[in-house]
Amino acid sequence: MKQGVQGSPRVPAQQRAVDADVDVTRERGATLPGARGEHTHCERPVPQPRAVVQRSSVRGQILDALRTALVAGELKPGEVYSAPVLGERFGVSATPVREAMQQLALEGAVEVVPNRGFRVVERGARELAELAEVRALIEVPVMLRLARAVPAERWADLRPLAEETVRAASSGCVATYAESDRAFHRAVLSLAGNEQLVQIAEDLHRRSQVRNGRADLVADAAQHAALLDALIARDLDVVRVLVGEHFAGAS
Repeated sequence: MKQGVQGSPRVPAQQRAVDADVDVTRERGATLPGARGEHTHCERPVPQPRAVVQRSSVRGQILDALRTALVAGELKPGEVYSAPVLGERFGVSATPVREAMQQLALEGAVEVVPNRGFRVVERGARELAELAEVRALIEVPVMLRLARAVPAERWADLRPLAEETVRAASSGCVATYAESDRAFHRAVLSLAGNEQLVQIAEDLHRRSQVRNGRADLVADAAQHAALLDALIARDLDVVRVLVGEHFAGAS
């Protein structure tokens, strides 16, 4: 069993203490004040404890760190990782790690191994191809519609994001490139004004992330600038081809 993620950020001591307090409360079966909407002697309900909010923040930090570790290859496909061991590495209890891993299981990145922990899933070529096809089915029509409606200056505003993907790809850091790539696609799709669309696309983006070599990343990033050029020119045929090639390369 692996003993942790190399270079993972530690959570501040104050947040670790809060998280531990919540775990102890759960183990004793106690009810946190206001957790079920109980009222005190005042007429207004007691607000949710700050501890719950802070623990949610810790869980989010752990989830982000685990996603980064997965993309960077620090968590190896086929290996089983336990929540307590990862929690020790992050400086938190097992609870937020377990909750973050459960979210990753819903995303298909890991699978639960009873009484042991979570196994990192290795996506096969067929699954990646299917994900690429779904992404294309969603994003190609949206980008074609946006190409007809969005003025050139709005696309030009996204040029810095495209340039950032090139810098990230040149660095060779897979996790950094994945984040910049996600930001670019989110900015493009956000122009459609449909947050549900953006969320679905981001979920598919996370599921389809694989470790590529530096040359692959640079070639992938270069397509962003070419796509912006086609969108500005409203060249729908080129937009269709570029988006299709972009997702095919991701598989």
